[in-house]
Amino acid sequence: MNAFLIKCASLVFDCDGVVLNSNKVKTEAFYKAALPYGEQAASALVEYHTANGGISRYKKFAHFLQSLVPVHAPDAAGPDLEKLLAVYADEVLQGLLTCEIAPGLQQLRQQTRESRWFIVSGGDQAELRDVFARRGLADLFDGGIFGSPDTKDQIFARELASGNIRQPALFLGDSKYDFQAATQAGLDFLFLHGWSEVGDWQAWVMEKEITALESLGVLVE
Repeated sequence: MNAFLIKCASLVFDCDGVVLNSNKVKTEAFYKAALPYGEQAASALVEYHTANGGISRYKKFAHFLQSLVPVHAPDAAGPDLEKLLAVYADEVLQGLLTCEIAPGLQQLRQQTRESRWFIVSGGDQAELRDVFARRGLADLFDGGIFGSPDTKDQIFARELASGNIRQPALFLGDSKYDFQAATQAGLDFLFLHGWSEVGDWQAWVMEKEITALESLGVLVE
């Protein structure tokens, strides 16, 4: 695997569950933001969120208001989309600034000096860039840090077309959507399961014949 990594012109990382141990941070933030609509509605959003890892908060909260609230809290008067996003962002920021960074990240950067590094995430792009700068990680990702409101599909299409992401390229992700986005864009894919919220990941990676490792630290070891 390390020999393959060294040959990659581009290494693309998802953020949550790959570089940062932040999946639980965001799951709890979705629940807290939606709680004014009641526990059932908030739990339904969490279920939708974990089943659709890698998709932006904008789409998840829009789905919540359009499809989940009418079913689980039809008479509730709660926050609108803008307020939901604001509460969620406040909850997430502190978690992102304090959660665990993937062990071995700096060593892996040293081992792949010739590769360009990227973040392509479902997280908010401005928030990601702020957090990575404040945590001293931004300089590792010399290709750029990209996120929502653009989707991963849109980001890959744009950065490949511009020549910023060059082949051979590998996407390291922790969700089914990450695999779909990598496949659609023509990138190789590595699934990291250690912090993933994909409950059936073992059966899924066997079915799709996906290479899976626990974490980035395993690559260094």
